[in-house]
Amino acid sequence: MSEIKEIWQPLSVDEVQGIFSPMPIQWWIAGGWALDLYLDRITREHDDIDVVILRSQHLLLQKYLFSDWEGYKAFKGKLTPWNKNEKLETHFDNLWFKKKGKSSWAFQVMIIDCEDDYWIYKRNGTIRRKLTDFELTTSEGVSYIRPEIQLLYKGGSSWIREKDNLDLENVLPTLDDVSREWLRDSLTIQYPNGHPWIERINACIDSSHNRKLK
Repeated sequence: MSEIKEIWQPLSVDEVQGIFSPMPIQWWIAGGWALDLYLDRITREHDDIDVVILRSQHLLLQKYLFSDWEGYKAFKGKLTPWNKNEKLETHFDNLWFKKKGKSSWAFQVMIIDCEDDYWIYKRNGTIRRKLTDFELTTSEGVSYIRPEIQLLYKGGSSWIREKDNLDLENVLPTLDDVSREWLRDSLTIQYPNGHPWIERINACIDSSHNRKLK
């Protein structure tokens, strides 16, 4: 087991698509790249690239990656090799990958749980969404997490970074009110005593309503 060293040379979205598209699994771009795909523009520099898969398909993922890529389990600041045919326990949901023979990380895979075709938010299992309402797709056929769900992951973290606040400011004005309200309500469920984004989201919703009344 080793400390996580963040030396990244992340793949591009096109490169990730080239690796993942031949696999018979469901996958989605996540993180900041998912938001930029939604906005159809690059809003900031990205230090890494995240891909989301279903837990039920993680061994199938390994089968297709094992010959060319080394996978490591990231947990509590430590990296542990992901051994061949090793079924991951439920607390492992973060995998880092690098090309065999290379020292820099290329992409990260996040594992999500689902039940009865519903995605389950790992930080509060009462927050769920139909898998059919979990994604959007670019004109090039790249699937990515819906922006309000990705913002929930960012805002629901115990540490909201400057880039997360920037992502909120870039994306929030482009969402419809249904998506804004879903994000606000989900953050309220997770943080019943308040969350720093709630006031900003409500202001955006109120502004939208006022425009419709004019």
